[in-house]
Parts: sequence; structure tokens; C-alpha cells
Amino acid sequence: MLINRRQFLYATGLLAAAPSIALAQVKDTYYEVLLRHTRWAETQYDPVAGRYRRTDFGFAVVLGNAVLLTRGTYDATLAGVEKDVLRQHTLATIKHYAASNVLAGGTEWGKTLFWDTTFQSYFVLAARLLWTELDAATRSNVEAIARGQADYTTSLGTGNDPRSGSWTPNGLAGGYRGDTKLEEMGVYAQSLAPGLAWHGDGPGWREAFGRWSRNEAGLPAADLANPSTVDGVPISVNTAANLHGTFIVENHGSFGPHYQSELWRTSGRNAIHFLLAGRPLPEVLIKQPNGELLWRTILATMSDAGEPLMPMVDDREHLYGRDVIPLAFRSTVLRDPMAAWAEAALASRLLAYQAHPPQYRLAKFSGEAKYEPEARAELAISYLLHELRPPVAPAPDFFARAALAIDHGAEPGLLAHQSAAAWAGTVTKPGFTKFAWQPAHDDWLFKISGSTPMLLPSAAVTGRNVVVYQGVRDGFDGTASLLAFADGFAGTATLPTGTVVCALPRPGRVDVHNLAMAGMSGLTGARTYTGAAGRVVVKAREAFRVDELTFPAVNARHVRMVGVRPHPTYGYSLFDFEVDGSRGVRTTASSFDTGYEPAKATDGDPATRWAVARAERGRADSWLAVDLGTSTKVGRARLRWETAAAGAYRIQTSNDGTTWTTVAEYPRPDLSTAGWLDVDGRAGFVARSSEPITVQGDTIILPPGVVEGYVRADLRSISSQPVPECPPRVRASTADGFLSLFNLSDTDVTGTVRLRGTRLYRGTQVTTSDGTEYALTLPAATARVEAPWFTAQGIPAGITAVVHDARRVTFRGGPARFTLTHRDGATLAIVLGRSERTVTMPGAQAFPFNDLALGRVTFPNSVLPPGMSDPAAAVDGSPQTAWTPGRNGRMVVDLGAVRRAKVSLKWTEGPVPPHTVTYSADGRTYGPATTARYVAVSTGWRPGQASLKSISVTEGDPVG
Repeated sequence: MLINRRQFLYATGLLAAAPSIALAQVKDTYYEVLLRHTRWAETQYDPVAGRYRRTDFGFAVVLGNAVLLTRGTYDATLAGVEKDVLRQHTLATIKHYAASNVLAGGTEWGKTLFWDTTFQSYFVLAARLLWTELDAATRSNVEAIARGQADYTTSLGTGNDPRSGSWTPNGLAGGYRGDTKLEEMGVYAQSLAPGLAWHGDGPGWREAFGRWSRNEAGLPAADLANPSTVDGVPISVNTAANLHGTFIVENHGSFGPHYQSELWRTSGRNAIHFLLAGRPLPEVLIKQPNGELLWRTILATMSDAGEPLMPMVDDREHLYGRDVIPLAFRSTVLRDPMAAWAEAALASRLLAYQAHPPQYRLAKFSGEAKYEPEARAELAISYLLHELRPPVAPAPDFFARAALAIDHGAEPGLLAHQSAAAWAGTVTKPGFTKFAWQPAHDDWLFKISGSTPMLLPSAAVTGRNVVVYQGVRDGFDGTASLLAFADGFAGTATLPTGTVVCALPRPGRVDVHNLAMAGMSGLTGARTYTGAAGRVVVKAREAFRVDELTFPAVNARHVRMVGVRPHPTYGYSLFDFEVDGSRGVRTTASSFDTGYEPAKATDGDPATRWAVARAERGRADSWLAVDLGTSTKVGRARLRWETAAAGAYRIQTSNDGTTWTTVAEYPRPDLSTAGWLDVDGRAGFVARSSEPITVQGDTIILPPGVVEGYVRADLRSISSQPVPECPPRVRASTADGFLSLFNLSDTDVTGTVRLRGTRLYRGTQVTTSDGTEYALTLPAATARVEAPWFTAQGIPAGITAVVHDARRVTFRGGPARFTLTHRDGATLAIVLGRSERTVTMPGAQAFPFNDLALGRVTFPNSVLPPGMSDPAAAVDGSPQTAWTPGRNGRMVVDLGAVRRAKVSLKWTEGPVPPHTVTYSADGRTYGPATTARYVAVSTGWRPGQASLKSISVTEGDPVG
């Protein structure tokens, strides 16, 4: 049944009563999207050859066709082709490519692991859906493909495929630095699944499938700590290292959520073969070693669209059609409520996304249509997964459950904070440096992907100091970072409220998505900016940008555009550069790419263009100049840009081609406002600076100094609040009551920070008539955040307050009477005499705790041995939970860095089982040395004995 118009409006957000589609509608949505996509799929049909094209595996559209032909209610009006015609095209294509596959005796395609086997998987599945309509020869060829591929892949053992060139899984060792082998191992497993599912267990097939599948998300420290078996094989025999120790995946030199999801993308492709064939799923598809911790990293970057945010990937953001299948697999096969929520969120946007130009496509915005056959096939598989395995109910409070603050380390270069209100990240990977922030997890608000700069220029980081705050240990989630550059420092703090605080040494830039995408929340075709100076509406550009600049007329022979800020990826490229009398005149440039010569910007042909040389794309001052032949009066310039549009440039004139005078500049601010700026009612900035915030088209320029970013707040009121007074080189903010501190220097700083109000922070402060003087000690090039644990109403000036932790305060300097209020609302009446007095707030916890094990990752994880409960219960800080080891159970806690460790264990009531504590620096070899990153507790546990309530690790200075 197709979705009616009202359901579509609900699904796409035009009727706010139902911001996302109901779970039962997801499958129907996929069917309708496939129908509409068929208009694109038919462009792949070659009427002369009588089949779909081979280019970019265009013939893989047959899987979507097969679903439409065998399921649902076909609608030729939506599809743009009659059902019988689609059937004819599909069957003819399957017949041809089944015969032309190398494994069936052909020569056109197939057998090559990268990437033919991915499309073989789709192809075999399409043939099986239409099996009764295929002739005997075609059936035989399809069977030969599935069997032959399984035999071929098995024959390779753990070696490389000689047909695939440099693509390799690196045996069973894998790899994780810069370019994970998770994807490559997944391809090896994927090539075996059709044979196993449709033809049973050939010689060595199942063993090979299990080896590659178990090792896809391999991490030795985790795998060696897990004695659980999957398909009868212990996880501890895994050998691959495809993940960083924080369960993050790098691909092509940066964090790639799209590739991190590859574990479940290949699992979805594999599972559907077994489900349709009526065979049991291999256990490894349901019990995936390290899968849940890998998924946690995805949740820590998730957007409101159910697609991960991609701060370090240039060409994978907003490929909605490619991101469905991992969610569909997790929500249907793994019965994951979080994935079910994300899938419904993504599905609710698909029809609106598909209607946006280029219409019908499922993987737009990358500029590469080659992903369309794959997206169509994966959407078809997602439909089938819903048909065969109805999904679990979506989780409520998704972002509260997904909340996580984590430092993935200097090598991956990502410090991330997912809160209930926003996502934020500090990116230090070369080429991607930025302070990224996405308020309300809005997939289409700020541009944070790839090399797009945000708040910081993409400069090389020479020093990185990071602090992560976790609720279980510190009482709140947050981060603080201080980055060093060759010419200075910059800092950022992220707060549990979703607010960010940035200490910027120079102006910061934020680019705003501005599209007209009907049905997509926020993409109405304009963005509204409001500040103290007024309001401006910036309309979306419907096509390539055209700049019309006028200026006082001057006489000149030469006119040029000289760049100031290039497109962050592609530099500069112009279809047209027009000044009075410039068509067809001599045109020169600082550089050009082959086929994009300077003259093509003045030839009058709207389809030709000039572009800078590839090697010059990062150069700011590239130029394009015209020689009018004689001195001419000019007073206007018209520039029609390609995607590589300048963020800023100048128009200059000259009479001799040597001495130039600037006559116009772009951009000219649409709005310049002091203090604060609201962006579309969705988010905003407060700048603690005497310089203004400016809006220039779809770019916001923020002044140097302290900048605070808020999610839907009263910015006018916030901007009027007083700014902390700091020692030189120190910057501070009290955004949302938290005290964020930054030392923007290479020397330690001690001094006093003057604050307004009666909030009390950890450390020593003396009250004044209107606030406090906070005693500051801040090491060189560091930042930190202090929570507002207490306020003191009615406290007089001259009282010293020493906040030891979130429970205990010492006062001196009385006599005085006042009320102490804890952040959680509890109050305490304080009567202070002339003597010092220490008070403890009843019921409060003494945050921060000096316990390095709290909130840390524990092993085993994802797959637990029989009788064992989750070891995370021993580090969750709750007195109500405990780890039950199971017979002879063993657990490991990862401290995150090599430290000197002192361990304390607490058990529940009952006989304490015999146990030992061992230590490891690498997660591979354990012994008695207490300098370690990994701490293991091994037991001789038997039923009736005590469980482990907590493992605490103290005295932990980093080593090395």
C-alpha cells in the first residue's frame, strides 16, 4: 500500500503533528521510493543492446526492479514505465549478465572481489526473486556464479585476490591506521554468502565466511579477552586489528562513519540471502564481536536524520540512500531500538530528499551518480528485511541515550561530545582542523563535513591538550580542549546543555546550509538572521552563484578578479567573467586546469568555464584577468561561479597590467551586528568582543575572543550578562553557569578571575559585593571546565569558600548567615562564626571521583560467555549493579592510557570467589606489573558466590 498525500506530509515534516513516520510505514516508504527511483533506473537502459548498462554496474538496478515486480502494488505512473516493460528489461538483463559473468564462462564481469562481488550479491538476489521466470540456462548460470565465487574466494585462503590489484584485507592481520580493512574483510565474507545461503556448505565455505566475518571488527585487546564462541569458534582466536582502541574506524585518512557502518551494510547484504533461502542465519551475523562498541561510536555522531554526521569526510555526507541498510539490518535482525529510531528518522526524509533536484536520485550531493545502483539495491534489501523480520519498536529519548563524550586520541584526531541537545567535536586530523558544532543534531543547519572549515582555519595543529568529563566520574558530560598552532592557540569547551564555548585568536567562520528542499525541516529556501542591529533574510541559491557588483565608474584597460578565500575543496572556477566589452577579449589567469583555460570564462558559452590548476586549489590569491585592449569606462562586473565559488575576492582595475586598484569587494555583509546573532530560530552565537558578527550570504564570520554557541536560547539576555575578568592570556566564560577556562599561552598562569553572581566552583574563591574572585592556576596551553555545584544566596563580601568537591565546602571569614543551594536543588542554611566551617551537602555525591575505571570500556563486550553478566556493571558507579563472572569468569577494564594502577575490588554479600588481578600495557600479554592500560580480574567463580560490585583504579598518572 502506498503512502497517501497526508501521510507524506506528516512524514516529511510539513505537518508537525507527526515529525516522523510510524514504524509500520517504513517498508511502504521504501517501496514508494523504489517506484519513484525507477525513473532514474530506466536511464540506465540501453535500447540498442536491450539491457541495462554495464557502466558503474548500472545493471544492478535489477534488484530494485525485482522487488517491485514481485511485491507490493506496482504503480506505473510513479515508476514512469509499465510493469510488463520493466519485467522485460529486467529479465533480459539478468539473462545477459548471468551468461557474461566470468564464473559462468563469460568474459564481461564477475569473480573479481573488489567490487564485482558486491554487485554479484545484488544480482544473484534479483535472480532468485524472479527465479520462476528465468529459463533453465540462466538459472544454471546464476547457480554457477554463487558456487563459483564461494569456491574462488575459499581457494584464496587469507591471500590477496590477484584480480583486485592493490585492494587487500592484509590477510587476517587487517589494519586500522588511516585505512581500515573492515570493509575489505567484509567483501571477502560477502562473496561467500550467496553460495552458503542457496547451495549449502561447500568445501571450506563456512569456515572462510566465519573467519572473515568474525575479524571484520577485530581489535586484539577486546578479542583476546573474550572466550565466547561464535558458530563454535572462540572469539579469542581472532587476529585482525581493524579498529582504533576507542572503537573508531578510519578510512582514506580520516574518521568515516559511512565505513564504520560497513559491518552492518555487508551483514544486511549477507543476511537477506539466508532469510530468503529459508536457511538459519550464521551466528556471526547476530553475535558480532565488538559490534556494539563500534555502534556506540556511530551513535556518538548521529544526526536527527538518522545519518551520522561526518566532520572528516568530503564526499559521503547526505547520501541518504546508502545509509539505510545498516539501520535496517540492526533494527530488524539485531532488534536494536536505537537503530529502529534512526531508521524511522531517515525513512521519514527519503521522499522529500528524492524530490529535490536531481530528482529521483537516492545518493545525491556527492555529485557522483555511480552510487545510485548500489543505493537502489540496498533499499530493496532493506524492504525485504522488513518483510521478513519486522523491526523492534524505536527507542524513546534517543539522544539522551546516545549521549557520550569521548576522546578518540590524537591519531584519529577527533574529540566528540554527543549530548541530548547538540553534537560537537574538536577535529585535529591534518586537512580537517575545526571546532565542529551541530545544534539540535540538525542534519542540515551548519556545514561541518570534510575540509569545510568551522570556527578555525584548517591549519596544522602543533599541540593538543584534551580533557573529557563523564557524568559517572565528574558529575557531568563535557569536553575541554586547547590547541596549539604555529602562530598561537585556540580553545573550546562543550557543555552538557549542548552549548559550546570557543576561545578564538582570530575570526571564526561558520557556513550555513541554505536550500529549498520541500518537506525537509529548515530547508525552506531562506535563512533568517537576527541580531541587535536588525534582521535579514538570505535566500537560497537555486543554481550556481551569480555575483553582480557595481562600483563608481573608472577608466581601465585591465580588470581582474583576485581571490581572497577559495572554495575549501575546489578553489576557484568561473563560467563567466563579464565587464563592459569583455566578451572574447584576451583573458589570462594565475593558473588553469587542462580543458578549463582562462578564455572559457569570456567566450560567451554558458557551459564552458575556467578553473584553477588542481595543484593551486588551496591557493587564496589565484586570479583571472581580462585585457579590454584599450582604456574603457567600467562600473560593473558580473561573475557566474561553478561549485568552486570564491568565499571572498576583489575586483581590481589597471591601465598597465602591473599596478592594480581595488574597486569592489565580495562579500558585502548582509548583516553586521554586535553581541549576538540568532540563526533561523534554531541556534545562535554570543560574541564577547567589541567587534561585530557579520553575515555574508550563507557564511557567518565571528570575531576573535570568546564565542558561545547556544541551542535555542534568549541570546539578547545572555549577551547582556557580564564577562569574567581574567589575567592576560586567559579567557573565560560562564555560559550556562559552567566556568570554562582557557590558557592561550605556553606558560603556566596563576591569578584571579573576577566573576559576577554567587555561583561557587571547585577551588578557592572570595566573595565580593557583586560576585567572587576565583583563584586560578592553569597550566600552559590547557583548558578546563568547572561545574556550578553550589550557589550562596545572601552571602556577604569577604567570605572565603573552598569547594572541595560536589558535596563538601569549607567557609571562613564570618560571622555570616546565608543559604547554600546545591545544583540538584537541595539547600542548607549556613551559620558561619569566626572559625572555619566545613559543610557537607546531604545526599550529594563527591564529584569528581579519582577512579580511573569509572565509565571505562570493559571486556568481554557484545558477545558474553554463558552465565556472565555485562562487566560494565563493575564500572558504572551504581551501588545497585554488579558483575556476575560466570564459571571461571574474567573481565578486563581499559583505562584508556598506560598508567600506574592501584586496584581495589568490592564484592556483594556472600563468599568472595578466588580471584587474581593482572595487568597489561597492550591488551595481549598480562602479568603482575602494575603499569598498565588494561586491568584484568580473573575468578574461579561458582554459583552462590559473590559478584563484583566495583573495580576501582587510582593513582593513575599517564606514563610515557
